[in-house]
Amino acid sequence: MKKRKEKSILLRVLVLCVSIYLVFSLSTLWGELNDGRQRLEDYRNQISETERKIDEYKELLSDGNEAKIIEKAARDRLGYVFADEQVYIDVSGS
Repeated sequence: MKKRKEKSILLRVLVLCVSIYLVFSLSTLWGELNDGRQRLEDYRNQISETERKIDEYKELLSDGNEAKIIEKAARDRLGYVFADEQVYIDVSGS
């Protein structure tokens, strides 16, 4: 009877340890899955932003107006503005 009780306690401890390991592994995998989903969403946002810029550049090129292209480059790359123009920058992060 005593031998059977020792096996039962040992089996319960083993099942408890395996259960704790499985819960820990599952929580780790769940966190990795959420991180992967967030990265995927970030990549999709980058793709849509890049596609928007490509469409904008295609529109500028299709117009054939070099002055618009030069103006856009001066504004975007060099930060130039017209003398009577006020530029507001959104710093809210959204």
